[in-house]
Amino acid sequence: MRKILLTGSTGFIGKKLCQSIIKHEEFELCKVVRNNDNSASNSFIVGEFNCDTDFSSALKGVSVVIHLAAVAHSNYSSPSDAAKSYKSCNVDATLTLAKQASEQGVSRFIFLSSIGVNGNSNSVPFTPLDLECPVDDYAKSKHRAEIVLRELSKLTEMEVVIIRPPLVYGKTAPGNFGTLLKVAEKNLPLPLGGINNKRSFVAIDNLVDLIVTCIDHPNAVNQTFLVSDDEVISTSDLLKKLTLAAGKKPRLLPVPVSFLMFIASMVGKKATVEKLSSSLTIDIEHTKSTLNWKPLITLDEGVRRCFE
Repeated sequence: MRKILLTGSTGFIGKKLCQSIIKHEEFELCKVVRNNDNSASNSFIVGEFNCDTDFSSALKGVSVVIHLAAVAHSNYSSPSDAAKSYKSCNVDATLTLAKQASEQGVSRFIFLSSIGVNGNSNSVPFTPLDLECPVDDYAKSKHRAEIVLRELSKLTEMEVVIIRPPLVYGKTAPGNFGTLLKVAEKNLPLPLGGINNKRSFVAIDNLVDLIVTCIDHPNAVNQTFLVSDDEVISTSDLLKKLTLAAGKKPRLLPVPVSFLMFIASMVGKKATVEKLSSSLTIDIEHTKSTLNWKPLITLDEGVRRCFE
């Protein structure tokens, strides 16, 4: 039996991953948590994640670490304070955990990164061979964590597997997708019908299946995998699918993106419209061929499951 240590188990992805791992009789799951949340006996409380965190008690007998825990949205108003927050948790704590894992004889370290390491938009699908181009502080912190993990793997016998997902969607998704779900359920008329971009997303079921695959797949050793559904879709078409899945009739007005940008720039929301209207697509052929893997479900099925 392989003992798996998971961080970030209380998050959106972590909860789903826990459900999947415990279905496998060959895996024993234990979890690292920041605070006492009445978790089961297989949880280890370590407090805040930073460079001084002691993970040693949780790492005893562990074969594989899956590191999901991260600061994704900083509440700091100062950009410099926000950058420090990302660095402390996403870089420093990651390196501390990885070093302690290697010292305890952990054989594989799976790190959930972000497609933001590649960039925040493109006209040609991203691949693992592309030059990294992180734009915001969160993506930069994930990029830095990837670098220190690769450096550590060269100095130790611990294998490192890096997974870069785009926006992850599902029924209880937080952040931007959670907002889209609320918009779809309310079915308010929106001026987003003229957006004809191309975006890659990943259903939580597909991401979790890939993570589980990477636990013991021999071809995953020291690889970087991009992951997404096997389809691309525009922002407006995604909203239409979500609205229909919510049992409503879509009401998206075909307003030109150029006009949206003009209005948004006047009210300080230009970045929001840019994010909604830009394209970001992913080539997952390397992931599929290396691991003999393919997404479990289609985008349509993933959208349907958001409203189960």
